[in-house]
Amino acid sequence: MSAAKEVYIAVIGAGGVGKCFLSQLEGFSKRSSSKLSLIFISRSKTVLYSPKYTALSYDNISTALADSKQEPLSVPKIIEYLSAAPAKVVLVDNTSSQDVADAYPAFLAKGISIVTPNKKAFSGSYKLWQDIFSAASTSGAKVYHESSVGAGLPVISTLKELVDTGDEVTRIEGVFSGTMSFLFNSFAPTEGSGGKWSAEVKKAKELGYTEPDPRDDLNGLDVARKLTILARLAGLPVESPTSFPVQSLIPKELESVSSGDEFLQKLPEFDSQMEDTKVAAEKEGKVVRFVGSIDVAKKEVKVGLEKFDRSHPIAALKGSDNIISIYTKRYGANPLIIQGAGAGGDVTAMGVTGDLIKVLERLT
Repeated sequence: MSAAKEVYIAVIGAGGVGKCFLSQLEGFSKRSSSKLSLIFISRSKTVLYSPKYTALSYDNISTALADSKQEPLSVPKIIEYLSAAPAKVVLVDNTSSQDVADAYPAFLAKGISIVTPNKKAFSGSYKLWQDIFSAASTSGAKVYHESSVGAGLPVISTLKELVDTGDEVTRIEGVFSGTMSFLFNSFAPTEGSGGKWSAEVKKAKELGYTEPDPRDDLNGLDVARKLTILARLAGLPVESPTSFPVQSLIPKELESVSSGDEFLQKLPEFDSQMEDTKVAAEKEGKVVRFVGSIDVAKKEVKVGLEKFDRSHPIAALKGSDNIISIYTKRYGANPLIIQGAGAGGDVTAMGVTGDLIKVLERLT
């Protein structure tokens, strides 16, 4: 029996999703037929790595990383270190860093495969998107990003399979944000009246559903990034997340306040704006939801508020679930629907670990 093939793993980003991923990686390493050696891990300003490419221990790894006195490496130095490894390397980028995303073509050109939930790499400029997949194609390195849309939900893999098997995607629509799902399911429920908008935003932040500054969710850009990725996979060369209509739910007067706390403090003054929107929908027997849609034939992408009948699947979501409906020629009038938790450390890390498994199957 031949010895297990060694594959080196490097992890950038070890908090939140990264911490959940490391736990899953440790468990998977024990079950994998490949010998997986974690050789590099970094978090903001600290780094822990093995200059001689021997495996790091998972025991108390978070503490070891926090206490590490090793000099942090610049992105070019990380590429240099990983490309000199004596076996195949997979980089796992658990950050939302634009700098790391911009370096993906350089990593891939050196034969370093990438798995990541980082949306910025795939929703930035269309040129970066082209450069990433061109570099991967040339070097043979792999790149997977399932968790960049819908956390652990199989959205990207499903869409890719539809396209690759020759189906014609006509339309994609849904709720793409766990934060927005939670907010509107509470603010405008199908049964009952819901709370004040500002109170629901405050509650969502306290429960950890929003970014530290809720404006980073309410500006709609997170959803716009996901729509950009899916539109490109469906064949539309969307230039960027700001190249189509995106409705922001931030009152203009509060766009420039200095902090998230100040924003939450002043938000109640503007509750009437969202209340009017909710009441207008109720008068039609409907509820309001924050959705994204892609019309492939018309080449239109948009993000914003829409009204839905109470019986509509989008209206009937619970908690922070996402729902994505994919309309295609094969599926006809009834779309293929993917629904479930679209946010959370464990499910996002699951998507990353699943992508790592796909890469390993193709490398070993």
